[in-house]
Amino acid sequence: MSLTLLTGGARSGKSDLAVRRAGRGGRPVTFVATGEARDAEMTRRIADHRAERPQAWETVEAPVELVDACRQIPPGRTVVIDCLALWVSNLMEHGDDEATTVGRAADLATWAAAYQGSVVVVTNEVGLGIVPMHPVSRDYRDRLGRVNATVSRTADLAQLVVAGRTLTLDPKD
Repeated sequence: MSLTLLTGGARSGKSDLAVRRAGRGGRPVTFVATGEARDAEMTRRIADHRAERPQAWETVEAPVELVDACRQIPPGRTVVIDCLALWVSNLMEHGDDEATTVGRAADLATWAAAYQGSVVVVTNEVGLGIVPMHPVSRDYRDRLGRVNATVSRTADLAQLVVAGRTLTLDPKD
């Protein structure tokens, strides 16, 4: 029924906004997490994010097989996917090439556009700074940019989040 993409820099308020909007939707919520607790810092970050969400929300962990996990969500819910930036990193580590990654993003966008409920997708914008020196960093920046554009093209609403405030991006063509 509706797909919203929230993008912005680190700690800009994207996840908090997604959680607030999902909580106001009046539907049951499924939170789809792409992060993995591989070290103490990520373990803490994940715990902090969980503490911000109501306990009644269902949490699905999908660090790689995001689309398959989303297809299992029953209709009529609000789905929060947080976040595409970690997902792309996981896919690179998994060995996916760029075409496969962008193809998975297209599948996600198709699912989200057809889902009978609301979907809020959180991602980072990493392409506004300098060109990274390392080829892997450049590859990541480029892939995430293409993934974000792929999902954004399908979104009913795309917003840039800066300092906890939103700027609505032009409607899709």
